[in-house]
Amino acid sequence: MPDRRRRGGAGQPVDPVLAAEAWFLHHGLPYFVDDVRADVEAKLSRARVVSVLGVGTLLGALVGTGTGLVTSPSTGFAVGASVLVLWLGTYALRALQASVIAGWALRRAFGSLGLLLPLATRALPMLLLFITFLFINTEVWQVASALHGGVLWSAILFFAAAAIGFLVPRLAQELDEFDDQIHTDDLLAAAEGTPLEAAARELVADGDVDLPEEAQVGGLQMVNLLIVLVVAQVVQVVLLAVAVFGFFIVFGAVAIDPAVVESWIGDAPTYPPGPHLVSVQLIRVATFLAGFSGLYFTVTAITDDTYRREFFTVIMKELQRAVGARVVYRELRRRLSASD
Repeated sequence: MPDRRRRGGAGQPVDPVLAAEAWFLHHGLPYFVDDVRADVEAKLSRARVVSVLGVGTLLGALVGTGTGLVTSPSTGFAVGASVLVLWLGTYALRALQASVIAGWALRRAFGSLGLLLPLATRALPMLLLFITFLFINTEVWQVASALHGGVLWSAILFFAAAAIGFLVPRLAQELDEFDDQIHTDDLLAAAEGTPLEAAARELVADGDVDLPEEAQVGGLQMVNLLIVLVVAQVVQVVLLAVAVFGFFIVFGAVAIDPAVVESWIGDAPTYPPGPHLVSVQLIRVATFLAGFSGLYFTVTAITDDTYRREFFTVIMKELQRAVGARVVYRELRRRLSASD
């Protein structure tokens, strides 16, 4: 393969490997960079992981128990679990390069805000045919209005965990199918618009790389890729849940009379401080149904062909681009090492 160095904007040569690594970092894929992955693997030794989990569990138990004694056991459990998650998240951000993934996720989330209206207009009609019947169901109001504080958010976290539990195996299956069937056209399409585009063309021209073998992703790289793909899907789900929440808040405030709410839940509705426009019970029901809608949308998007074509195609394109770019990057590093 000929010299893969090119001129930068200031007239300085740019190493394509370094440019590719910067591209991986910018797109939330730090574990695709060999040096970063080696450093993270060293920080995931069994002794260190056990010590971090032990300290986090102890801290969460202490804070959760104290909170539960002052408030309620359910709130204490939610607070304790949150402390443990916060502790583990802090360690991941500092030691495991998760800050790179988090930074990409924030950019992705804010960059996707403009998709809220198009997503709502495409997905809400299909969802509301089913969800609206739950909204005007007496039992749903009785259940949701009784979910106080930590119990409600524990239910939302359960919906989120279930959605991710359904999504991850599906993404892993899609990845396995893609890396078994990758062709040169897929490689060129994946590298298009990246610092690896020229190297990909040279690699295809050489024709001496076993693409299905090189495209196999495992270990931390698999975890990193699945996290990025899950985040990309979660952004869609959260935007949709926000749209569902807003719809039911407006619909409930306009169409559901307080007397009807009282007949459903057995007590007069209560209101936050300020004008009595939206009751606490309506907020709880809208929040509960928004969380359930996110779960329903996730499951349907990976099982129903119509939803899949509409909302899952972008995720699959990102998977293909990441895997294809990784193949070129690995071959570049191998050839540069051989030439040293």
